[in-house]
Amino acid sequence: MDSFTNNQRAQVLTEALPYIRSYNGKIVVVKYGGNAMVSEQLREQVMEDMVLLWLVGVKVVLVHGGGPEITDMMNRLGKKPKFIDGLRVTDQETVDIAQMVLAGKVNKTLVKLLEVKGGKAMGISGMDGGLIEARMRNPDLGFVGSITGVNIEPVMDLLEKGYIPVISTLGCDSEGNTYNINGDTAAACIAGALHAERLIMMTDIAGVLKDRNDPTTLIREMTISEAVKLFEENVIAGGMIPKVECCIDAIHRGVERVIIMDGRVPHSILMEILTDEGAGTMVTADPE
Repeated sequence: MDSFTNNQRAQVLTEALPYIRSYNGKIVVVKYGGNAMVSEQLREQVMEDMVLLWLVGVKVVLVHGGGPEITDMMNRLGKKPKFIDGLRVTDQETVDIAQMVLAGKVNKTLVKLLEVKGGKAMGISGMDGGLIEARMRNPDLGFVGSITGVNIEPVMDLLEKGYIPVISTLGCDSEGNTYNINGDTAAACIAGALHAERLIMMTDIAGVLKDRNDPTTLIREMTISEAVKLFEENVIAGGMIPKVECCIDAIHRGVERVIIMDGRVPHSILMEILTDEGAGTMVTADPE
């Protein structure tokens, strides 16, 4: 950054101006987790990006998970994590731990960091105001929830009052049971209910790759029908399948564009929103 002249800095800001104007007053939802959350340096950079967008008039919403933190707390309490098909088996004790970690430690840490960076944030969980209504997904998994409804009013209230909503992915049912919700699924449902301009899904790889072992084969943009073809060709496989399925679900729910990007790249959110090149893979609806 020291090699930048004042003129070059001004040029960068000038080039970002059309994007700032385009996104002013629009809603952008960021699903945040993985390595970008575990690394303290990356966590600070993500929060800086969020605050900068908020300061220029973008209505940003942060949806976060916290799987590694839940596992760490379980280990510290002497409870061994168990998984079935990549999903955490969640008994009553485990869901209590998840609530403590997600709605407590992780959520409030992110709120505090956003405030330190100059933002105005408010932390809530999917249980607050009936935001995420859920039911048991599979009895074998315990209190792992499927979303049955979203009451977006609490989030809209916070946005209208100028806050950055920070949402932990917990839900509950009419009987008061608490459920741990997949973060990508929750983000897609929340972004859809908000009719967000963009949903950004932060992950641990560059995006959808033609060759999963070669980062240079990044697919920068694809429609839903093109994604379906990539499913059939086994290009989209493994852990990328549920992520792309969530992207498609979000678009069906009314989100304009969904991005899968590498959260390990510093300031990748700003690269996506404020530059021509963007970052990651963009999924869009098929042309009418």
